[in-house]
Amino acid sequence: MAVQQEAAQEYVPQPKKKEPSELEKRRKKIEPGSLKKAEMRPGGGDARPSDGDQVLYHCTVRTLNGVVVESTRSDNGGKGIPLRHVLGKSKMLLGVVEGLTTMLKGEVAMFKMKPSMHYGEADCPISPPSGFPKEDELHFEIEMIEFSKVKVVNEDLGVIKKVIADGQGWETPREPYEVQARISAKTGDGKVILSHAQGDPYFFTFGKSEVPKGLEMGMGTMAREEKAIIYVTGQYLTQSPLLSTIEGLDEVQFEVELVHFVQVRDMLGDGRLIKRRLRDGKGEFPMDCPLHDSLLRVHYKAMLLNDEKTVFYDTRVDNDGQPLEFSSGEGLVPEGFEMSVRLMLPGELALVTCPPDYAYDRFPRPANVPEGAHVQWEIELLGFEMPKDWAGMDFQSIMDDAGKIRSTGNRLFKEGKFELAKAKYEKVLREFNHVNPQDDEEGKVFLNTRNLLHLNVAACYLKMKECRKSIEACNKVLDASPAHAKALYRRGMAYMEAGDFDEAKNDFEMMAKADKSSEPDSKAALQKLKQTKQEVERRARKQFGGLFDKKPGEIAEVGPEDEANEKEEESTSKEQHKDDEIEEEPLLEDAVEGPRPGLLHRLWPTGGRLFSALGLQRCTIL
Repeated sequence: MAVQQEAAQEYVPQPKKKEPSELEKRRKKIEPGSLKKAEMRPGGGDARPSDGDQVLYHCTVRTLNGVVVESTRSDNGGKGIPLRHVLGKSKMLLGVVEGLTTMLKGEVAMFKMKPSMHYGEADCPISPPSGFPKEDELHFEIEMIEFSKVKVVNEDLGVIKKVIADGQGWETPREPYEVQARISAKTGDGKVILSHAQGDPYFFTFGKSEVPKGLEMGMGTMAREEKAIIYVTGQYLTQSPLLSTIEGLDEVQFEVELVHFVQVRDMLGDGRLIKRRLRDGKGEFPMDCPLHDSLLRVHYKAMLLNDEKTVFYDTRVDNDGQPLEFSSGEGLVPEGFEMSVRLMLPGELALVTCPPDYAYDRFPRPANVPEGAHVQWEIELLGFEMPKDWAGMDFQSIMDDAGKIRSTGNRLFKEGKFELAKAKYEKVLREFNHVNPQDDEEGKVFLNTRNLLHLNVAACYLKMKECRKSIEACNKVLDASPAHAKALYRRGMAYMEAGDFDEAKNDFEMMAKADKSSEPDSKAALQKLKQTKQEVERRARKQFGGLFDKKPGEIAEVGPEDEANEKEEESTSKEQHKDDEIEEEPLLEDAVEGPRPGLLHRLWPTGGRLFSALGLQRCTIL
């Protein structure tokens, strides 16, 4: 044992070796003397390109007798357009890659290459032009025009961005942002084909095909006020109002100044809930937004989305100029309203267009808002306060704060907002990972509270018909406390809902053994299990009964008597389910407080109390 421990102490895990790139593998095969260089014109500075840099260069290939084989220069039969490659990413001749990395900007050099350094290389990634003497030793005359750091926008190198001047902030435009930019364009040989560099900037909406696809991809990486050159190859030069003629263009260089963009967010991804920023806020998006549950202060004006844009509420008018103050994550405002505010910066003004199912069709509706109404909110986020940080708080203060959050979850559960309720319970459970009780008494309180939270999460999942997740939540309690009667009960209910009747029966029987006081609940649960199982079997017999007694081709028809029996069974099932829900009440551990009137019901227009009786579906909440 001692030897094993000593060996374990001496073992130091070695970092995993990085697989060499294809270029690195090719470089290992270079033979001495296969590449020679002669400087023809010195360059400037002392910087040289390296892997990841974009290089722009002219190249002329000659035989050792001086016969031109191919060239980029027009005076040697080429197109006059320099080559543009990204070292380490573009497919290139090995000798050219190695030669370029030795050159300075403006330098001209002659490289003598053996076949293994050009098209004669066994692993050469590109095919030679027709008639190219790939088995001959050749001269490559190269002029390094320039090199620079670039951003490769997509892996096929069809769109590359070179930053000329950095922009402001971190946010970049995306669909469906509204963008203003000054744009000019030229071909690889320098011919100008477009100019918006002067005067009013060009306005377009992201995602509407109003600029070539490749240009939009490149601009999607730019910040406000950034200046850049975006190189776009032919496959990404789609037709657009900006550039209607693209025939014959192999590559276009766009010079872009991103003047401004307006954040427009498609909150649901289907175009129904749209948030449009009217005025920028303070801070960086999204780091300085109230993404987490916070106390928010907003002014807002609510309008019907009709021809008149009828205003039905305005905090500055209808609330004596006082802002609305509410806590996010508690279902206190329409879902679309809260989703939008969570993505605002302090001081921001935004216009939100919202469909009825995210506005007032699933929220207490003001009297002057018709059912099914689309609405607009003009929202100004005045500020927000983050929740308390438990770091530095004593144990009792932490538990008091946890109790408040749990009570909010209980209220949301009663209102049928199970997803929001679950989020509250899970928030406390996450924070509990950093809480360390200092003695046995604190440990007992902590364990009991954590168990209750897990069981409340299980209750939410059960209501959301996610039985397996409900079972997993119960297991977290039973792993620590195998005889926890309430966890066995809750897991048994989840098993029964999932159709695992044997597992449910085991849990209901075990709970009575674990806690004698829960014996009545155990018997009631077993009776419910028996009835549920009988109902499932009865429906199965009805569905498949006589199926295999029919002759081939015959189909059993449902007669009036069968339909009447089915309706009777459905009615019986509903009544039974109602009674079953009530049977869970004896396990109620923690009184769930009902809705309490507060500040919000005076600020959010509902024509009465904020919280109407939504009807609690019976389910134990601890």
